[in-house]
Amino acid sequence: MPDKPTVLFVCVHNAGRSQMAAAWLTHLAGDRVEVRSAGSAPADSVNPAVVEAMREAGIDIAHEQPKVLTVDAVQASDVVITMGCGDACPVFPGKTYLDWKLDDPAGQGVEAVRPIRDEIRTRVEGLIADIAP
Repeated sequence: MPDKPTVLFVCVHNAGRSQMAAAWLTHLAGDRVEVRSAGSAPADSVNPAVVEAMREAGIDIAHEQPKVLTVDAVQASDVVITMGCGDACPVFPGKTYLDWKLDDPAGQGVEAVRPIRDEIRTRVEGLIADIAP
């Protein structure tokens, strides 16, 4: 792993899980890790319940925009973490791939998003311990 690893979080819409994961990693690891997120079929905006749940945790992601997954983004990443994007994620040798099975916050209220947010934080803390202690 390089001194400053690059992590790419991918889900279908880049409007929920991958946005929360990217925000947690940025918040908890600071400049020790380069963070990206993308979606195989990006939504028009980040899920408002996700924005609210993260705001409750002290992290503002209201300004974030879903981004399309590109081959370049995968090639430029050391670690690619998928969250329900299926076979849409290109695979390249030499990358670390993880698949996090998480409930999809799409269509859920903030009450349902909170436990997903907290599970993502726990997983991100473990990721930091592994790649940027």
